[in-house]
Amino acid sequence: MSNFSNTQRVRKHVTATAGGVVAAQHKVAAEIGASVLEAGGDAVDAAVATSFAIGVVEPWMSGPAGGGTMVIWREKEQKSETIQFGMRSPAGLNPADYPLSGAGKASDLFPWAAVVDDRNIQGATAIAVPGVVAGMELLHKTYGGMSWRELLTPAVGLAREGMLVDWYASLIIASTARELAKDADAAALFLDEGTWPKVAGWTALSATRLDQSRMADMLARLADAGARDFYEGDIAAALAGDIKAKGGALSREDLAAYRAHRTPTLDVGYRGGTVHASAGFTAGENLVECLAMMEQAFVPGHDPDEASFTGMARALGTAYERRLREMGDGEAPHAPSCTTHFSVVDRHGNMCAVTQTLLSIFGSRVVSPSTGLLMNNGIMWFDPEPGRPNSLAPNKACLMNVCPAIGVKNGRRFAIGASGGRKILPAVLNLTSFLMDFDMTLEEAFHHPRVDNSGGGTIVADEDLPEAVIGALEAVHPVATAKRTVFPYAFACPAGVLRDGNMNMGCTEIMSPWGDAVPELKGA
Repeated sequence: MSNFSNTQRVRKHVTATAGGVVAAQHKVAAEIGASVLEAGGDAVDAAVATSFAIGVVEPWMSGPAGGGTMVIWREKEQKSETIQFGMRSPAGLNPADYPLSGAGKASDLFPWAAVVDDRNIQGATAIAVPGVVAGMELLHKTYGGMSWRELLTPAVGLAREGMLVDWYASLIIASTARELAKDADAAALFLDEGTWPKVAGWTALSATRLDQSRMADMLARLADAGARDFYEGDIAAALAGDIKAKGGALSREDLAAYRAHRTPTLDVGYRGGTVHASAGFTAGENLVECLAMMEQAFVPGHDPDEASFTGMARALGTAYERRLREMGDGEAPHAPSCTTHFSVVDRHGNMCAVTQTLLSIFGSRVVSPSTGLLMNNGIMWFDPEPGRPNSLAPNKACLMNVCPAIGVKNGRRFAIGASGGRKILPAVLNLTSFLMDFDMTLEEAFHHPRVDNSGGGTIVADEDLPEAVIGALEAVHPVATAKRTVFPYAFACPAGVLRDGNMNMGCTEIMSPWGDAVPELKGA
């Protein structure tokens, strides 16, 4: 039971265009990406610009101090590729600095044993080596057409102006205000008087903006000096100095040693088509595993039904059981969305599906005063107990739940991904099934009720699903029904684009008040 209206309906319209489209979790970032496409940029150029822009306007989800993974499609070469830019633990990290407190489970996303003072969750000791800038550098160096400076300049302008604090921003800031107040620089950025969340009036137009001038200066330097300055130059020195002063292990040597990597995608045939999933320390391997099980579990009918949803739920249950046992991902299934995803398609058919994250919402809740960057808390990805599949250690890659993917069937190609922690894989699997099992339009797929089975022993089902489907799911696991709402999200928040012939379209989670798919005006 919930307090929310049973008759309210929320929709997002999907319109086809011959031009490119950017679908992102913030409209302004999508608009910047679309303007790059309109200026003649490739999907890759638009992705770089969108990445830095969304780090300004949605700073608690991702940014230059985070990490992630992307899957790209190059139409001319008919080739898919993964670019991995996940976070790493610092080389100087000492696991002994994270003693167990004996106080039960940790307080945030992961049900690890609790560490003294939550040192692996919050504060400078939770910060891992960031990878977003290196990922965008590698993408741009390999495939970009426009200059690095051109692509970062819009983000500089956004930061100079400062992010507008509307009601949704006020809600997000309020949700973490107590933790933000523990870091003086985070408090100065997001709170009033170091205590109270910055808020927009309920009945008046808000003029409140964050002071992101330090971030603007850092982005301007990054635009002029190039990406390696973040890892080897003045920015690196400032960033490492700030974190050291706050007690963290991140060093200039860690930054200088960091590189993103290009690797092949994990490809699987499905229903006569192909899915290109992300490789590396992501949920891509689990997506491939689920699709193989689903293809054997049911024969698609006209619409999703008891057989398709139970087949999906069982596949997810099996995949998560193995992931928990062998890969070390122990994130709590109720974890809040703390990531961002955007997808891009250009007029030539090139695609990017990009997921980037700080891990927790507001990451470590620490701001680097010299750079204005909200820092990640990637150390929380590791199990603080020794001898486990994902135990904490120095210079070790973080295992992420991100799952960007590109699929193709019958002349339609789509790029999708989501935010939402452990709920990401189920969302991507639901949408892939809708598009490939049932040939839904993109609009139909994003509006259709979904299920989540993230390994917690309970299936979360959209309350708008038919009773017969919910009843069938109860034979697989206990079921809790939930309504799709703006906050908190019971399901992950996806964003995707689709190309059908020469026409492109995009859509984002229908309940996200900021998310939007924006076409380039030139091709609209």
